[in-house]
Amino acid sequence: MTTHDSTNDTETGQNLEKLEANLQRIELLAQRLMSAMSNGRKVPKALQGPNPDLYVKAAGAYASEMMNNPAKLIENQVAFWGKSVKHYVEAQHLLAQGKLEAPTDDTPRDRRFANEMWDTNPYFNFVKQQYLMNAEAIQQSVSAIDALDADEKRRLEYFSQQIIDMMSPTNFLATNPEALSLAAETDGESLVAGLENLVADLEGNNGDLVVTLADKTAFQVGENLGTTPGKVVFRNHMFELIQYAPTTEKVHETPLIIFPPWINKFYILDLKPQNSLIKWAVDQGHTVFIVSWVNPDPSYRDTTMTDYVQDGFLTAFDRVKEICGVDQVNAVGYCIAGTTLSLTLALMAQRGDHSVKSATLFTALTDFSDRGEVGVFLDDDFVDGIEEEVLENGILSSFYMSRTFSFLRSNDLIYGPAIKSYMLGKAPPAFDLLYWNGDGTNLPAAMAVEYLRGLCQGDKFATVGMNIAGTTVHLSDVNVPICAIACETDHIAAWKSSYRGVQKMGSVDKTFILSESGHIAGIVNPPTKKKYGHYTNTDLRLTPEDWQAAADKHAGSWWPRWGDWLAGQSDAMQPARDPDAVAHADLGDAPGTYVLS
Repeated sequence: MTTHDSTNDTETGQNLEKLEANLQRIELLAQRLMSAMSNGRKVPKALQGPNPDLYVKAAGAYASEMMNNPAKLIENQVAFWGKSVKHYVEAQHLLAQGKLEAPTDDTPRDRRFANEMWDTNPYFNFVKQQYLMNAEAIQQSVSAIDALDADEKRRLEYFSQQIIDMMSPTNFLATNPEALSLAAETDGESLVAGLENLVADLEGNNGDLVVTLADKTAFQVGENLGTTPGKVVFRNHMFELIQYAPTTEKVHETPLIIFPPWINKFYILDLKPQNSLIKWAVDQGHTVFIVSWVNPDPSYRDTTMTDYVQDGFLTAFDRVKEICGVDQVNAVGYCIAGTTLSLTLALMAQRGDHSVKSATLFTALTDFSDRGEVGVFLDDDFVDGIEEEVLENGILSSFYMSRTFSFLRSNDLIYGPAIKSYMLGKAPPAFDLLYWNGDGTNLPAAMAVEYLRGLCQGDKFATVGMNIAGTTVHLSDVNVPICAIACETDHIAAWKSSYRGVQKMGSVDKTFILSESGHIAGIVNPPTKKKYGHYTNTDLRLTPEDWQAAADKHAGSWWPRWGDWLAGQSDAMQPARDPDAVAHADLGDAPGTYVLS
């Protein structure tokens, strides 16, 4: 036997040993997998998809279209079959010539198919091209259905696209060249690691399949997230109030209080010093406070929007005024907190309370006549299911909130991460924004139903009025100076709806800024990045489309522009305020305790 043969035998033996060890690991992991899956929550049928009536109605409309306008549908079918047959013939022709290469590929670029084998390997290229042709045919068929109202058509298009995205060949091992190649290169190690990741996600979420988006061991709130120095200066059953330490010798007289959404945690505005809006505002000479909301458990089932207004917003205003010795504050509300800040301002106007000097709204909806992309989940089929769920459990679990928002960007937040983790066996990245995205909170039952029924569905604030603390408040009651920032590609709070809400406010002084990018990246956009620009236009009488068409576009972040506006609302400078001097500073350091639950 030669040395070469001996080496080959050794390598073969090692590979067999490795394969045998992997098979044993798979057997153990399979047992853990079955055990974990048996513990998963039973998701109500109403929250698993739209009411089947939508598809029944769509099928009826399609049949009607076929009878009344067969030419249009036949044209679509002929075009689809023509492309498919041509594609098949081209592929067969190359194979018949002995050429193992892909045929002509005119399909659009798609980042799901970035691996070169989708372009060079004839099998995978054929699968990709046919999938994209099938997807286009389905999209055209759905688009051709005219006998549905606009809302039904939008929902049908959205959920059809969800099915198309789910069936992408990248999502299946047998048709994913990158996963197959890696499995071969690693003797199956990548698949075993992927199974370990899958089991870990199931076990870590009590049987619910939630893809881990970020390395959870890489971050800890208070250590490398949410680290701007400050003190908890007040606490009640709804929130902790944090006052940040000054970084300038003098500060503006009027303090700034920020209300983040209670759907997520406040440290999105304080991820790290380089992109912390909180630190930036402190550095501009503001006394900055932020509300850190409690993460509700079932004991909060009866907590309403009025409770958030009275025990949250109004109480926070009183505490900040008391701490700073002032009569007025400037306030910021982000997302749902911006909506509720507007409700609070309307209530205060009716009461003659002038505690708020100016208000800033980040991606906040007050006019829900057009609910944007998230509107596909706000019809009665889903909302009825949510109401049943919260009445039974006392809260709307963060599981459902996270899942809903993830499906609005399913390729980026579900399928893509699942492929990397479960097929390729890769560890999730150490990405602070994705870590925060997975750190969700619950919503109280009463508040969730009130918000969904009264605002999202009923649009009461902008129309007939919304009942808050026994008073019917209207959007037109809001009369303080307003600066609203919306985001161009926001899939949660559509910017045009945000703009329409500002138009309906009773304020004389209104500023509207449109940032590029989406719900988070458009807001967490520090000047140092020089990444996303923004639009301004002082004429708010225009339609949203005309406003944007006539707007001035500016490079870079909107933060400095808002900073100039805010400084004009904040009065003269005075010696900086030290949170250590506050009577209740013994409640602990920022970021507090509520953010950790």
